[in-house]
Amino acid sequence: MTRPARRSYDVVIIGGAIMGASTAWFLTDDSTFDGSVLVIERDPTYATCSTTHTNSCMRQQYSTGLNVRISQFAADFVTNLRARMGGDTRVPHLSIRNFGYLYLADNEGFAATLRANCAVQQAAGAATRLLSPEDILRDYPFYNVDDILLGSINTVNEGYFDGATVFDWFRRQSRERGVEYITGEVAAITRNPAGNRVDSVTLTDGQVIACGAMVNATGPRAARTAAMAGIAVPVEARKRFTWIFRAERPLDRDLPLTIDPSGVHVRENGGGTYMAGGHSIPDPSVDFDDFTMDHALWQDHVWPAIATRIPQFDAVRVTQEWAGHYAMNVFDRNAIAGPHPDVANFLSLSGFSGHGLQQAPAMGRGTAEWLTHGAYRTLDLSEFHIDRVLADRPIVERAVI
Repeated sequence: MTRPARRSYDVVIIGGAIMGASTAWFLTDDSTFDGSVLVIERDPTYATCSTTHTNSCMRQQYSTGLNVRISQFAADFVTNLRARMGGDTRVPHLSIRNFGYLYLADNEGFAATLRANCAVQQAAGAATRLLSPEDILRDYPFYNVDDILLGSINTVNEGYFDGATVFDWFRRQSRERGVEYITGEVAAITRNPAGNRVDSVTLTDGQVIACGAMVNATGPRAARTAAMAGIAVPVEARKRFTWIFRAERPLDRDLPLTIDPSGVHVRENGGGTYMAGGHSIPDPSVDFDDFTMDHALWQDHVWPAIATRIPQFDAVRVTQEWAGHYAMNVFDRNAIAGPHPDVANFLSLSGFSGHGLQQAPAMGRGTAEWLTHGAYRTLDLSEFHIDRVLADRPIVERAVI
């Protein structure tokens, strides 16, 4: 535990991973914000947080227009990172490795979903294209498409980006601009006597920190954090597995992030290596500290699916593997953002369901706007407020991997 420099802050952000760091940075980037900001992070090594375990990809192929626009801003932010960060020459120039995402449909129901999603994406300006099996083989002759009816791909601002560098510079610059980070874990959140505002947070060592506003950016732990304030959010930790493997016969071109009908996904990693991901079925909620690998999942499900789809991968060797967590919004698999209608200074920033890293720039910017101005100034995120959960009005994101 470390002690904060003050007893009271204008904004207290619980969770210092990508969402908390983005919000803190965007607060400092608004010239009209002159408040104090404290970020409380339970593990400053970030060894087990979702940000560290991410596959660091970006896409625009979503089923909701707002998610498309959120990722479009992220792509612009990442590819103009130095300019966005004031021309700081220490900030590297980043790019997106545009191998794209390729969704594969093996039944008419999912093919119809891809067509509907493509219309949403193109209306928002995305370069999504639908591919027949013949189109797929023309561009990517290594696939087995015997069972495939339709594909969907976009190779503009879709692929891999260096999320770790973006995360590092969010933290580094915000600290230099006055944001305070401390190591600590919140044990209690106290509301005022009327119950309509958060007054303070209490750390496990007994320190009490007053706040003007509080942001819940605790990823898979968001429901536990919210419960301390008497608020329910439908976010659970769901385990996701990743494998890096080397192919005996590498492909002769980049492999798009391929979403197989089996639920397995695989993509280019570079140097003759590839990254695959998947999850167990059923897909239960897990403990926050459960990162145990399921070795049978690779052998019995993931590798057979990959080798069936790409026969050239019949001989591979796993070189690295890990388990991480999605902060899954089990209500509709979309972000939960913005203020609570009954506790106005309690802001949610959670439930990203695997999209958090790529959505962090837009979501951090929007949260900072709300904290500073009481409204969104750029992209309207009110569609993702918790009001929809309380009203049982889901906005289902169908393109969750």
